[in-house]
This record gives sequence, structure tokens and C-alpha cells, in this order.
Amino acid sequence: MNKSRILKEANEAAKLKEKENFVLLFDENDIYKWKAFIVGPEDSPYSDGIFELGINLPSNYPIQAPQVIFKTRIFHPNIHWETGEICLNVVKEEWSPYWTLEALCRAVQQLMSNPNADSPLNCDAGNLVRSGDMDGYLSLARVLTDEYAIQKDEFLKKVKEQAPNK
Repeated sequence: MNKSRILKEANEAAKLKEKENFVLLFDENDIYKWKAFIVGPEDSPYSDGIFELGINLPSNYPIQAPQVIFKTRIFHPNIHWETGEICLNVVKEEWSPYWTLEALCRAVQQLMSNPNADSPLNCDAGNLVRSGDMDGYLSLARVLTDEYAIQKDEFLKKVKEQAPNK
């Protein structure tokens, strides 16, 4: 395991807390366990929510891709409703050591904006997209985002409360 790489990414993650599109955190007791809080992209039905990802780094990271799952339920063709498994090429076939956890979070956000019904993990969402019923898909995704995602205002309030006083 390249601990220096992980520590570098941890330092970079600390700087990312100032941005509003996602926050990366690592477990202080286990540097191989991370979580990310991703703001739903503005151009998507997820724009009103914050979604938690669980990220586990393998012992040979960054050679091998991390395992990434949605902890927050999300209605999306490429994300399994029950397990949170993500069908994303970068973690399945295209991973390289050049990828970082920050880039991975950006790829997940990109996937949220661009559902692909060709390889669905959620057949209900995939069938809506594949049949051309985008209104049905978008409507259901928005309703379920309201029900399951962390609300932006609530999350930003917690982040500000936890920020050290300057």
C-alpha cells in the first residue's frame, strides 16, 4: 500500500472541504476507509440532495480501484437501489493509478447527470429511460431524492457548525 499517496490525498481532501460540490473524509482510525458527501448536480433530478458514498481502498491502492458504493439510496439506472453498487467504467475496467479519489467523486457526479440504460443495475430506472419516459424517470428520481437524500441546507448547516472558529 502506498501510504504516502493516501496521506497526500487526505491532505488534498482537507482542502476540498471549502468547496460545495463534494466533501471527502477519511476515518481517522482507518485511513483505508473513506466517505464522500456529493452534492447532486444542478442539471439532474438529484440537485436538491447530498448523497453519501462509502469508499474502501484496497491494500494495493492506487494500483487497484477502490470499492465505491452509495450509502444514500438513489433512483438511477446505474446504481443498485438496495446495495448502492455503482456501474461506472472507471472503477470496473478503466481504473489507473492516475485517478484520485477527487476525480472519482467527479466521475460519480458526472454519472448522476448522465444515466445509461444500456447496463442498468436498477431495472426500473433503466426501463423508464430506455422506453423514453424521461419525465417519469426524472419525477421519480426527484421524489426519492427528497425522501432519502440529505437536504443541502441541513448538510451545509452541519458543516458550518463543525468548522473550527477562525
